[in-house]
Amino acid sequence: MATPFFAGLAVAAAALAGRYGIHAWQAFKARPPKPRIRKFYEGGFQPTMTRREAALILGVRENATPDKVKEAHKKVMVANHPDAGGSDYLASKINEAKDVMLGKTKGSGSAF
Repeated sequence: MATPFFAGLAVAAAALAGRYGIHAWQAFKARPPKPRIRKFYEGGFQPTMTRREAALILGVRENATPDKVKEAHKKVMVANHPDAGGSDYLASKINEAKDVMLGKTKGSGSAF
């Protein structure tokens, strides 16, 4: 006598779960698309610049080619150059990041 009751309860639970799943899927598909905005490096600087931090500052991969590093350095430097209203500190960090990525320094720190 109890078996048909539990079977009916199981069918009802499965139907409600299916209904919930369908509604959730429709809501997921109907949501507006998220714009893909490029995220830039946020946060303070480490005392000694690492290759990872340098890559984040320039917006390139850690194993980027020298040409890509130079191109990225130029783009970031144009946006942050002191003559164009940028900061001397940021310009020195950008130059340090380029040097670290090109292997010209061991990341000994900036002048500031």
